[in-house]
Amino acid sequence: MKRASAKSKRTAPLKTPTGLGANATRDIAAALTTLLADVFTLYMKTKNFHWHASGPHFRDYHLMFDEQAAQILATTDDIAERARKVGGPTLKSIGQISKLQRIDDNDADYVTPLDMLAELRDDNMRLATFMRETHTVCDEHGDVGTASMLENWIDEAERRIWFLFETGRQTEG
Repeated sequence: MKRASAKSKRTAPLKTPTGLGANATRDIAAALTTLLADVFTLYMKTKNFHWHASGPHFRDYHLMFDEQAAQILATTDDIAERARKVGGPTLKSIGQISKLQRIDDNDADYVTPLDMLAELRDDNMRLATFMRETHTVCDEHGDVGTASMLENWIDEAERRIWFLFETGRQTEG
């Protein structure tokens, strides 16, 4: 009896209590899980550039990339837990991240500092777009909790974009 009971619990579907319907749960959790894959990808790329920064502005870039990576990583648990709170599953593996990610990896042996800044700026812009798209899904289903969280993450992404843009701006002269 105990063995059968344990097995049924392992295979039981998620039934997290939520005021959202089944379609909302499916759509929002899927959007958040895909967004989470993008966030992990951007985190890894930002750390990659942090570790491989070089040149006359090394210290500034190294510190900025580390600060931005920490901010990006800080959102991962909130995103995953929100997918679970609305009643859906979330990421389970690195392999799943690679299947879902929409932000490209950068495995180049060398990337110039200005290319690092430009690439991270563009990736953060894409991430903000993906966040807005997820916000739209939440709006369609009346999920104000997730929408509110996304608004804060969008603001953080826009700040990173601004810093990366201004840092990479070439002086005229």
